[in-house]
Parts: sequence; structure tokens; C-alpha cells
Amino acid sequence: MRTPSAPSPSSLPELTREAIAAVDASGQLSDILGLPDHLRDALWRVESANLEFQDAPGGLVVAGMGGSAIGGELALAVLGDRASRPIVVARDYALPPWITPDATVLCCSYSGDTEETLAAFEAAGVLGARRIVSTTGGALAQMARAERVPVVPLPGGFQPRAAVGYALVVALEVAALAGVGERLLYEIDVAAAHAEELVAQWGPDAPEDSAAKALARDLHGTTPQIAGAGLTAPIAYRWKTQINENAKMPCFATELPELDHNEIVGWESAGELGRFSAVFLDDCDLHPRVRQRIALTRELVAEQAAATALVQSIGSTRTDRLVSLILLGDLVSLYLAALRDVDPATIASIDRLKSSLARL
Repeated sequence: MRTPSAPSPSSLPELTREAIAAVDASGQLSDILGLPDHLRDALWRVESANLEFQDAPGGLVVAGMGGSAIGGELALAVLGDRASRPIVVARDYALPPWITPDATVLCCSYSGDTEETLAAFEAAGVLGARRIVSTTGGALAQMARAERVPVVPLPGGFQPRAAVGYALVVALEVAALAGVGERLLYEIDVAAAHAEELVAQWGPDAPEDSAAKALARDLHGTTPQIAGAGLTAPIAYRWKTQINENAKMPCFATELPELDHNEIVGWESAGELGRFSAVFLDDCDLHPRVRQRIALTRELVAEQAAATALVQSIGSTRTDRLVSLILLGDLVSLYLAALRDVDPATIASIDRLKSSLARL
């Protein structure tokens, strides 16, 4: 037996600026729409840190958690085969055991007080690896300055997840300064300019049938699974975490072609267990067989899904296309928050967990 259906997308309220403002007291919408400016400002902030080139044969490690770590994953996806050395994201208290002193470790914590990142900073120091810090302040900035470690200063006032443009650009610039990948100034500039156009197409002043609003309505009342591959794999994870935090919804990310070897079977009973939806993030540069798998997998999943969607990246470069999907996913998550009448800024469960950990 299939679960009861949710209200049809056409019966849901309009996603106007006023409707969003009713739940968005802290102005998360403005932070999302500011992505083009964040990309440009991040370049200036890295430049102002006066970082010097230092070749890192051991590659780049991006140490961070949550929204502060995603920049490393996105930078690796953007660089693709243009990365000449390993780029690894460490979401833990420790660094990978194979890291050597000739690596560069970028420690990212928006608040500067993320305990896992503080531990990774100390571990990198014991190892003797070059360290660079990206933060607004906190204990991490204090420790860095005390040990003469360069700091890329981030602007305050954001939720950490809203600083994704800064996280991406800082990781890309540090990769270039470590000899891990080529510098992508032109691509970042192009992506920022294109994102301004997409803000107009997908933002709150766009028609109700625009891509972001229509997709949010389709996903409303479902548990989404976001599937990516290659360039779009870390973006799928970004969509998942944004929907988790902004819309307060369960959401899961997966990757092709791997999902075709296990998860696709789970969809056989999805309609009996709940209202699940599937979003496939496509890109023109994916392996041809992966793109064929996306089409076939969507067709099979649709038999049990409450909704499915194929979302294509837009742009002329890898950076441009990646940024287009980041912006779209962030807007979809905010529109879902408005449809659910929840404040996108609050993270009560995380706050409770941190409070409990502090007492141990």
C-alpha cells in the first residue's frame, strides 16, 4: 500500500519575498543571493593574507567539519584532472595517517572553535606540515597567530554553511599556492558573473514556475535522495546538508554509478515505506555511461518515487557549472523551509548536542 499523497505542488503557497521573510528572520535568503559577491570577496581576502607559494609534494589536506569542510570537496571536484597532487578532506579529530610533513594543511572553521579542527591544527603542527587557517576568529585564530601561522580572515555574521563561496575559493587558492592545482581566477570571475544572472532567474522575484521554486514544491512532503557523479557528487552532498539544516528534513546523498549496485534495489519497496523523491544532478562532462545510467535509473526509481527530477548544471567551465548547482540547491532548501514554515537558521539539534558534549 502506498502512503497518502501530499498536497499537489499547485496547491502550495507562493514563494514570494514576503512569504520567505515570514520564516527567515535572520536573512538567510540574502546570504544565499550574495554568493556572487562572496566569490569575488574571497579572492581579495586570500590576497590580503599575503600567502606565499610553497610547493607541497605531499598534497593538500583540508581539515574541517560541516559547511567549513565542503570547500575542499568542491575544490577537488572543480580541479578534476587538473589537480597534480592529492587533495583530501579530513572531517575528524586526526589527520589521515599517511600525511607527511611535505603536505599543506588548510584548517577551516568558520567560528574558529570547532573542536575537531582545533585538534587537526595541533596534529599538523606536531607533524611539521605547513599550516594555513581560514576562520572568522575564535580559538583557531588565536592559536594560529601565536604560532605565526597565516590566517585568511573570513567575514562574520553568516551561518557557516552560508559561507560556501568563501570555502570554495579559499581551498582553490591554497591549492594553487601549494602547487597542487592551477589557479582559476578567470573561472571564478566567470562563475560569479553567471551566478548573478541565475539569481534573477531562480531567486524570490522569479516566476512561481522557475526551476528552484518548482523543484522545492515537488520535493515538499517527501524524503529526498540526491544523486550525483563526478563533478556533481560533492554538490549532491551539499544539497543534502542544506536541506537537512535549512528545511529540517531528512535527506540523503548518493553517488553514481555506485548506487546502481545496491541502493536501486531498495527503491523496489519505497512506495510502501514512505514518500521518497529522487533528484539526479547531471553535468555535460560526466562519463557517457554514467549519463546513460542516470536516465535509466531515474526511469526505474520513478515507479516507486513520489517525485523525480533531472537537474542539469549550467555554465561554460567546471567552476561555473558547479556554482550554478550550489546556488540552485541552496535556494531549493530555503524554499522548502518556507513551505514547511520553519526558520532556516535554527539548528536546535546541533546546539543541544554541543551543549551535552561540553558537559562531558
